[in-house]
Amino acid sequence: MGTRLKVLQTFKALHRTRMNVFKDDDIALTAARLKINEEFKKNKNEISEENIQQMIKMGKAVETVLRENVLQAEHVGENKLVLRPRESLLLENVPYCDSPRKQT
Repeated sequence: MGTRLKVLQTFKALHRTRMNVFKDDDIALTAARLKINEEFKKNKNEISEENIQQMIKMGKAVETVLRENVLQAEHVGENKLVLRPRESLLLENVPYCDSPRKQT
C-alpha cells in the first residue's frame, strides 16, 4: 500500500474517531479537528520515508488512545459530573470467584 494512502487513511481514522469520541461536544470537536489538521499540514512537505512511517505510527497510536481511553463527562451541577461512556468502553463486570459456579 502506498505511503500517501496510509497517510490519508490515518487522517480519516483520526477524524472518524474524533467524531465518535467527542459527539455532542462542539468545542472539543472543533479543537480536535483544528489540532489534527494543523499536525498534518505542518508535516505535509516531509519527504523522508522513515519519518513519514513514524508519524503514521504516532497517528495510529493517538487514534487508539482516543478510542479506548477518552471518556466524555458533562458538568451538571456544582460538584457533579455525568459520564457518557461509549458502548465500546463498557465491559462486562463479573466479580472474581475462586470456585466455579454451579450451572442450574
